[in-house]
Amino acid sequence: MTQVAATARIRFDARLTSIGRSTLLRLPEEASRQLPSRGQVAVRGEINGHSFETVLEPDGRFGHWMKVDRQLLRAAGSAPGDTVTLEVEPAKSWPEPTVPADLGAALAAARPKIREIWSDITPMARWEWVRWVNATNNPDTRERRVAVSISKMNDGKRRPCCFNLAACTDPELARSGKLIEQGS
Repeated sequence: MTQVAATARIRFDARLTSIGRSTLLRLPEEASRQLPSRGQVAVRGEINGHSFETVLEPDGRFGHWMKVDRQLLRAAGSAPGDTVTLEVEPAKSWPEPTVPADLGAALAAARPKIREIWSDITPMARWEWVRWVNATNNPDTRERRVAVSISKMNDGKRRPCCFNLAACTDPELARSGKLIEQGS
């Protein structure tokens, strides 16, 4: 598990918004500035008094955002358009990322050396590989990224190269590495 330095709880109010079918919450600039990284940050916290753990995503503008799933929306008694109260703090360890099926299949079929590297790297590094693979909707590019991931790990690489960790990489929610602005 990756350890992070302790940071005081960050308290703020923010409005829930929607982009497509996703509900998200953008952290106010002042809240993002208090986090230890401009890239992803694993946090634990509360939204309207209901606990959660997640990884905050970079917005490509030196800020952060998070997806709010239906379960957490229900628990918080909130919906898009509502203003909610949050408290967050960096988590002491990173959760495991959800590995997409294509990358998971490639890892399962890979040489033992590659599976050992995958098991040995930190959850934070695994998040980086997953983000890099997921950062495209183009099937050919995605297939190439899965193959390159396996090749790089075969060469002993533990993280993707030349990848802007402060960019927003969700292809459904970003344009040119930046989280889509409301009304765009």
